[in-house]
Amino acid sequence: MSYPNIAIIVAIAQNFAIGKNNDLLFHLSNDLKRFKKITSGHAVIMGKRTLFSLPNGPLPNRRNIIITDIPGETFAGCETVYSINEAVEAVANEVEAFVIGGGMIYRQFYPIAGRLYLTMAHKDFEADTFFPEVNFDEWNVASREDLFDEKNNFDYSNIDLVRI
Repeated sequence: MSYPNIAIIVAIAQNFAIGKNNDLLFHLSNDLKRFKKITSGHAVIMGKRTLFSLPNGPLPNRRNIIITDIPGETFAGCETVYSINEAVEAVANEVEAFVIGGGMIYRQFYPIAGRLYLTMAHKDFEADTFFPEVNFDEWNVASREDLFDEKNNFDYSNIDLVRI
């Protein structure tokens, strides 16, 4: 069963790499602006390592929901849940809630997410964290924009997908 209001937003390399040493593989200014525009005013769901990797803590103008498996653990400025099911229940009344990482959280939400917002770099990166391989036959393309980033010197695409 998928949840139409659960969306994953992620920047991936063409080899599905997403991170190394608890950091992003690349920084695209336009992607960060896109992320902020899409997620502002909505709930964001993440694991605690993703929270700790954010330079300024919880994301402003968003309902920050942290998943941890340590009973009683809490995080300043955030709501805490202790399972994927609890996270789904916490956002049941949200029009759209965004899963923002990390790798283990993405793997658990991928089978139930109703939408994917991908920024795909058209090159491979060395990484220690990967996104699940996307079977594009399971998704309809809602929109696609092909771009080039001069600072990083590579092509990338913003692809918004809806589960079939």
